[in-house]
Amino acid sequence: MAFFFSNFNSFGNTPFMKETDSLHYTNKIIPNSILEEAEKALSFYPELKDTEIEIRFKDNIKKSFMQAQPQFTSLFKKRSNRKYYIKIGKNFVIDGEEIEVTDIPSDVLVGWIGHELGHIIDYKNRSGFNLITFGMSYIISKNFLMDAERAADTYAVNHGMADYILATKDFILGHAGLSEEYRERIKRLYLSPEEILEIVEEIKE
Repeated sequence: MAFFFSNFNSFGNTPFMKETDSLHYTNKIIPNSILEEAEKALSFYPELKDTEIEIRFKDNIKKSFMQAQPQFTSLFKKRSNRKYYIKIGKNFVIDGEEIEVTDIPSDVLVGWIGHELGHIIDYKNRSGFNLITFGMSYIISKNFLMDAERAADTYAVNHGMADYILATKDFILGHAGLSEEYRERIKRLYLSPEEILEIVEEIKE
């Protein structure tokens, strides 16, 4: 899910932090608890190697579990110098119980992060002014929202992440413990498993 805008401050410049914190290396900041999944997702996007990305946990994210967003002040820099954030909800509610993000199956988490990286690929192709109008349209237009989410799915699938995106869809749509409202939202806004498989077949051809 995309959501605009963010202006978080970085944690600092320490190369390595405590196990409970985040790992800093080159231009990425990733919580240690999901480092393996984040690195796996990033491996499908070699063009993001030099892109500054910070992944951080957030107590509560409305209507979603993850959000990708550009740092607002970086919109006025060259595209190659922008910074992006992926916010991840600390907990996921299933059957009325809060589940830690680290208890979600690894492949599902890789797929979720991969979808958010698809948003970042989309953002990198846009000018700063276009991103500002994109953010406003994302908030006020349901059709634009759907197009943006389906585009992020498509970027992920085209980057070879079909199996992980499908794992995420299966987890959400097949989990009766998740709210019906959330599952219906996923069905309405994102690519269906059938559409994902169609893209895979087109790529093979």
